[in-house]
Amino acid sequence: MAVFKSFKAVRPLPETAEKIAALPYDVMNSEEAREMVKGNDLSFLHVDKAEIDLDASINPYDEKVYLKARENLDALTNNGYCKQDEKDCFYIYRQIMDGRAQTGLVGCAGIDDYINGVIKKHEFTRADKEQDRINHVDYCNANTGPIFLTYRENDFISRTVADWQSAHEPVYDFENSGVRNTVWVIDDDETNKKLADAFSKIDSLYIADGHHRCASAVKVGLKRREQFPDFDGSEEFNFFLAVAFPKNELAIMDYNRVIKDLNGLSEKELLQKLSEKFTVEEYGKEGAYRPEKRHTFGMYLDKKWYKLEAKENSFDESDPVLRLDVSILQNNCIEPIFGIKDPRTDKRIDFVGGIRGLGELEKRCALDMKIAFSMYPTSLDELMDIADANKVMPPKSTWFEPKLLSGLFIHKLS
Repeated sequence: MAVFKSFKAVRPLPETAEKIAALPYDVMNSEEAREMVKGNDLSFLHVDKAEIDLDASINPYDEKVYLKARENLDALTNNGYCKQDEKDCFYIYRQIMDGRAQTGLVGCAGIDDYINGVIKKHEFTRADKEQDRINHVDYCNANTGPIFLTYRENDFISRTVADWQSAHEPVYDFENSGVRNTVWVIDDDETNKKLADAFSKIDSLYIADGHHRCASAVKVGLKRREQFPDFDGSEEFNFFLAVAFPKNELAIMDYNRVIKDLNGLSEKELLQKLSEKFTVEEYGKEGAYRPEKRHTFGMYLDKKWYKLEAKENSFDESDPVLRLDVSILQNNCIEPIFGIKDPRTDKRIDFVGGIRGLGELEKRCALDMKIAFSMYPTSLDELMDIADANKVMPPKSTWFEPKLLSGLFIHKLS
C-alpha cells in the first residue's frame, strides 16, 4: 500500500511566489534559461540550473554548479523570500490550461515504495541524467522539483480536496506561461491524517513524469541511510517530493516524430513499403491530419498530408507495449523503412511535443526535416497497463501538459 505523507514545505511568501516559480529544469537548455531569468533574480532557475550564474563556458555538471545551487537555495530563505512551514501539511495544487483543470495533492512519497514497486515506472532512465540530479539533490540537501505521480481516482480524496478548496482561500494564485497556478495549504492535522490514511489503501502510484528526478531522489535517500545507519525510517531523507493527481484529471498529449531523410528511397518507393503494414491514403481535406483514434497516424511529405492506418499484421493487441501506437510506428516504419534502430540516440529523428501543434511539423519539414508523423496520444490506461506489467514504453511516448512548476514547494532532507 502507498505511503504519501504531509511535510513542512519550504515555500515562497505569497508576494514572492510568482517571481520564484519557474518551469522545470529539463524543458530548456542553459542558454534559454539565461534569457528567461533576465530581470528576475528570484527565479528558481537560479537553483535548478545554477550554471546560468556562472561563466557560460562552465560544464553544467561541474561541482561549482551544485555548490552555486545550494548557495542560491539558501539565499531564498536567508533573505526572507521563502519560509518553512511550522507544521506538516498537505498542499493542493491546481493548474488550469486552455480551460482544463487538473488538481493534485502535494506531499512526500516513500523511497521504499519506489524500491518495492508500489510506485511504478514506465520509462528507462539514463545514468548521466540521474547523476546530475543526484548531485543536485545531495548538495542542496533538498528535493527542489516535484515528481508527477498519478493514481486511480479515489472518491474520498477527491471529495476532501474539493471541500477544502471551497472552504478556504488559496495562498497563491497566478499565471505562468499561460497556465493558472493556484495553491491551498491544508494545515489541519485531522484532515491530513485522513488523507494519508486514504492513500495507504491505494495499491499503486504511477510516475507520470519525472523518472530521472524520482530515481535520483531515491538514490540520495539510500546514500543518506548509509551515512546514518541508525535511521528509523521517519527521517525526511526516506521520502521525496511529489504531486499526486487522480488519473481522471490528466491528459496526455501527442508526441510527434520528424525524420531528416527518406533513407535513400524515392517517395513512390516509400509509399509502396508503407502499404505493406498500413493502409495509406492522401488526406483530401484542408489542413493537417490529426489522428482520430488508436492505430492511425498522419504523415506529412512534400507538402501533402496522408492518413495511415495500421493493418492487423503490424501489431500484437495482446501485448501492452507492442499495441502502443509509438511501438507500431517504430517497429513497422521508423526502424525497417528509415533504418532508425535507436530513436534515443539517432540524430536523424527528432520529437515534437503536441503542445507545439501540427503546424510545427510542417515548419520543421520546411526547415531541416523531410517527413513528419502525427500521433494519436497514448492514454493513461495504456501507461498504467504497461507499468502494471513491469514493462517500459518506447522513448518519447508521452507528453504531459501543463508542466509542474518548480520552486513552490521545497522538501528539505534534514
